[in-house]
Amino acid sequence: MTETVTVIGAGMAGLWTALALAPTGRRVTLLDRDPPPPPGDADAAFSDWAHRGVTHLRHSHAFLARLRGIIRDEHPALLEALNEAGCRELGLDGMLTDRHRRRWTPRREDADLVVLTSRRTTLELVIRRYVEAMPNVEIRSEAFVEGLVTEGSSPLRVTGVRLRGGEAVMSDVVVDAGGRTSSAFEQLADLGAPVGETAEDAGILYFTRHYRLRPGQSEPPRGGAPATGDLGFIKFGVFPADNGCFSITLCVPEIELEIRKTIVNPEVFDGICREIPGMRPWLEPERTDAVSKVYGMGDLKSRWRTLSPGGEATVTGFFPLGDSLIRTNPLYGRGCAFAAVSATLLRAALEATSDPSGRLLAYEAGLEREIRPFFEAMQRDDRSAVRRARQALDPNHRPSLRSRILRSFAEDGVAIAIRSDPDLLRAAMRGFHMLEPPADWLKRPGNMAKVLLHWMTPRAAKADVYPPKAGPGRHELMRAIGLDPDLDVARVAAG
Repeated sequence: MTETVTVIGAGMAGLWTALALAPTGRRVTLLDRDPPPPPGDADAAFSDWAHRGVTHLRHSHAFLARLRGIIRDEHPALLEALNEAGCRELGLDGMLTDRHRRRWTPRREDADLVVLTSRRTTLELVIRRYVEAMPNVEIRSEAFVEGLVTEGSSPLRVTGVRLRGGEAVMSDVVVDAGGRTSSAFEQLADLGAPVGETAEDAGILYFTRHYRLRPGQSEPPRGGAPATGDLGFIKFGVFPADNGCFSITLCVPEIELEIRKTIVNPEVFDGICREIPGMRPWLEPERTDAVSKVYGMGDLKSRWRTLSPGGEATVTGFFPLGDSLIRTNPLYGRGCAFAAVSATLLRAALEATSDPSGRLLAYEAGLEREIRPFFEAMQRDDRSAVRRARQALDPNHRPSLRSRILRSFAEDGVAIAIRSDPDLLRAAMRGFHMLEPPADWLKRPGNMAKVLLHWMTPRAAKADVYPPKAGPGRHELMRAIGLDPDLDVARVAAG
């Protein structure tokens, strides 16, 4: 008998569930709370798609090589459709410095280190239309799930969902891909199922604006001041997209109240960007037109949930996936990749056994193996960024010797080694793109020896490898955009 799967949500996590499970012969139904995307092309999707369930739909995105590799290997026709819609594939060769190029020899494995770039709406539109055409998939729009249908206890069995209006949709497997606003875990807890959760604030806010190149214009050449970086009080990045579009995202620490209060003003947002050398060429009036307001996003957390907090399944027939299960700081761009990997892990668990508890435990074991190392690395980075942001506003702060050594190792050792040695660049990018655990490359003795050698090299001998200054200091930038840089300093000093 064909197994049925009901998926709460038809965003990226829901679509990836269908991409993973439909080829196995299962019947998959996606329940989308929102209206369907508008007819038309990528521009229509960006301007008109009322996808309220996706809070970060119009923020910057770049889709990691791990995600692109799954599409390439399992759905080559989808990759072709994405390219035809204007999505771009950017390879490792675009990251090379002049020093890299002196020793650069392309390798076969470089084909795995390719990132997809487009507006989120473009990627999701193309994937949705591809999924809709799959013979055993149905997407029901404006189907709002109000609750779970359950039976039994210890473990609780989920047998379906109940829609607004009273309709019950029964299913062998229920997948919660409802995103960060999903209430399914709270419902399970109210029904007496022990569930586990750890969470902490990411400590930043996220602001994005979209732009389009004017007819006949091209993107600025690479190789000068960086278009992505961290000034300590602002993180910034330019994200090339599809069909002549790009976006800029500025991330501001929560503690920087003065910038936070004004950055949603488009003139202030663009003014900040023009003070940063690597972004200034992207906003030249003859080159670019702004095509959106400034989108803000807060309440950014890292969160990990489990349905086996004591090592035994407390719920069966139910599998959370995407932001309803694991939330991370969008700064790292891993949310969509996490969803894609989780969907493949769910498929493996369902194929491995028919035992309901065994399926959940196999799924969660896969998440621990494949995703947990990246999640914990991002948590550590978030904590470090929060500390640095507070220290930057504290006039009495003096970094410890250990802090100075670690910073020197990172900036004068690791970063310089990666910018100098193409093999180290490859190795580091494999970790970044989730093709291997994030820090494994640095644990290999040969790679660590190279990094230490670069660290011990006098600065004068490696001066040409340091990137140009990323941007102005905090006081300089804030005064340039008409803000008082001392107000937040005084607030922090006052406790």
